[in-house]
Amino acid sequence: MVWRDASEPVMWRADETELLPGAPIGTAVLSQDPKLSDEWWKAFSASLDALAAQDTRRVATPDTVTVTQGLVTESIRSAFAGDFDTTVERWVPAHADLNWANMTAPTFCLFDWEHWGNAPCGLDSASLWGSSLAVPPLADRVWQERRRDFESRDGKLMTLFTCSKILGPDAHPEDPRLGPARCMAERIVAELQAG
Repeated sequence: MVWRDASEPVMWRADETELLPGAPIGTAVLSQDPKLSDEWWKAFSASLDALAAQDTRRVATPDTVTVTQGLVTESIRSAFAGDFDTTVERWVPAHADLNWANMTAPTFCLFDWEHWGNAPCGLDSASLWGSSLAVPPLADRVWQERRRDFESRDGKLMTLFTCSKILGPDAHPEDPRLGPARCMAERIVAELQAG
């Protein structure tokens, strides 16, 4: 159910849900490997593929901000210099808040859907990768499972979009994700500039 507030410029929404099949894996950003089974990873990847194959008119609102081409360009340009095009080519349905606090284990379940909608292809994969950077083997596993997303041009842009949030003006100097995000961003900027 969705309705607009009569006295404030806000929209309210209520969703019916069911009991989760397990506990959330952790906080949004993990500091240790949750040691997920191959079966879990298979269900995770199949779910993201199935979601991206759907059709919707909804627009994703990661961090409660409507994702637009302008937002993508502004976020990337605010953190990274370089002469490369930031135009997203493919928009697909995405969860748009994919992190370790919104999935369960040992049985895979993805929940907390209030931000879902069309977003640049690769947003979900890049978001989860960014949430995993403090645990390099976990970040590598996310990359391996969603390699197709990361190797696409849009996936590279979404990785930069994610890195811009980690490395931006509100970055904490002791965030263990800073180094890996910086290294990846440098690599991707060079790849995008090379064409």
